[in-house]
Amino acid sequence: MAGLRVCSVLVTGANRGIGLGLVRQFLGMPSPPAWVFAACRDPKGQRVQELQNLASKHPNLVIIPLEVTDPASIKAAAARVGEHLGGSGLNLLINNAGITKLNSLDNETLENMTRIYTTNTVGPLLLGQAFLPLLKKAAQGSPGSALSCSKAAIINMSSYGGSIASPSGWDLMQIVSYRCSKAALNMLTKCQSLGYREHGILCAALHPGWVQTDMGGCLPSSAPQPAVTVDASVRGMLNVLSSLAEKDTGTFLDWQGKVVPW
Repeated sequence: MAGLRVCSVLVTGANRGIGLGLVRQFLGMPSPPAWVFAACRDPKGQRVQELQNLASKHPNLVIIPLEVTDPASIKAAAARVGEHLGGSGLNLLINNAGITKLNSLDNETLENMTRIYTTNTVGPLLLGQAFLPLLKKAAQGSPGSALSCSKAAIINMSSYGGSIASPSGWDLMQIVSYRCSKAALNMLTKCQSLGYREHGILCAALHPGWVQTDMGGCLPSSAPQPAVTVDASVRGMLNVLSSLAEKDTGTFLDWQGKVVPW
């Protein structure tokens, strides 16, 4: 984590689970970012209390209202972040917001597939588009030409469940819509890495592990690997981010830095 030095970071889905863990650890860095933008659907809701408590103690933490399935909300969030940053850019966009639903292959529906795909895949696409000018500005203002998360990067929170090459976990949970959305997110990450490389922006997909969160809590007790804590997962991922370089753009890695098969 020592090598990760960013002036600004935005985390979506920041009011709980992995998103909240990321915000906590960014704020707890020896040299924390000047701006930590924590985006969530309802900044004044009951589920945002922990985030609000952090904001009262850390003036560099700004809570941003954001619905990742709403283009107008995304545009408004980008404008608000831009206002706070002034003339500087956004170094790091972490697309963490995501949803899942336990549905079997036979019970999957159009409505469910559309809802989950829109949140987990289309949302990160639209966020990348909306924040591209700020990411480009950060890349242009950073010394050197090599790609890194300290310069400008989009990190998409994916899942091993989106790996087409591995059937891991199928017998435990089919979660078809979630798997499909994450496989599509992996392709989006590859496309972003190809399209945004010329702008100096690194793009990568991360599998955070089976994490002890509201979403990860659906992991059965019979799972071959125990769930990891939010803190352990986030510490691992931040270490991975600190080491990402030009050769890593467009890759799919886990929270320990191991390559995950597409």
